[in-house]
Amino acid sequence: MALKWTDVLDIAIELNDAHPDVDPRYVNFVKLRNWVVDLPEFDDDPQRGGEKVLEAIQAAWIDESA
Repeated sequence: MALKWTDVLDIAIELNDAHPDVDPRYVNFVKLRNWVVDLPEFDDDPQRGGEKVLEAIQAAWIDESA
């Protein structure tokens, strides 16, 4: 399954699995963007990941890790 920026919840789940010891509340957007782009299933234009989508991914990751 190829992940796109719009797959916010799936990305959050993958990030939670890839970085289980990280508290997503303290991840800055530069690192978050890099981690998303580095996911093996990610297949979208890296330049399209703006602040709003990163906020949504971070919020979903926080919910997922709770």
